[in-house]
Amino acid sequence: FFLKSFATSCRSSARMGKYAREPQNPAKSCKARGSDLHVHFKNTHQSAQAIRGMALKKAKKYLEDVLDHKQAIPFTHFNGGVGRTAQAKNLALSSAGQARWPKKSIMFLLDLLRNAESNAEVKGLDVDQLEITHIQVNAARQQRRRTYRAHGRINPYMSSPCHIELILTEKDRQVARPEEEKTVAKLSYRRAAKQRSKTAVVVA
Repeated sequence: FFLKSFATSCRSSARMGKYAREPQNPAKSCKARGSDLHVHFKNTHQSAQAIRGMALKKAKKYLEDVLDHKQAIPFTHFNGGVGRTAQAKNLALSSAGQARWPKKSIMFLLDLLRNAESNAEVKGLDVDQLEITHIQVNAARQQRRRTYRAHGRINPYMSSPCHIELILTEKDRQVARPEEEKTVAKLSYRRAAKQRSKTAVVVA
């Protein structure tokens, strides 16, 4: 009975959803997360790495361009057998030209970004000033299916779902500094005399 109740409490606390990191300024931040999402962990991990630190609007535009095959997601990790493309040349992350267009992972990330954006609007944050300060993808528990092989054998056919969490933070607006009055440097007696002599020569 105790083991059973402990397992259920662990399961309920996992559902509550603790974040790996808390924002430094909660009043200027918003969160979004998804658990046990039916999308490949490795593709989603690399897609999240590509948008880390971006502004919200820039990240959404980038992911939409990936859906249209105008840009690509660089694969710097989990890149065994990943093909090369010329679109990987101009990317910030060094991927040796290896990149992909993981459609399903992009769709999940876009949905999560829209969710976080709506949370920011509810809190009254400025959407144009939001940037992705934290994004993390963790491997979830694998789900089991079976595939049937020759001679009556059965092999496992496992899926690799994942958990995604992200935090958007409103960055501080930079106010332009007032122009300081230029202080005229005082000239020494000798330098002032030299300048007077030069002007006298020019006039002559």
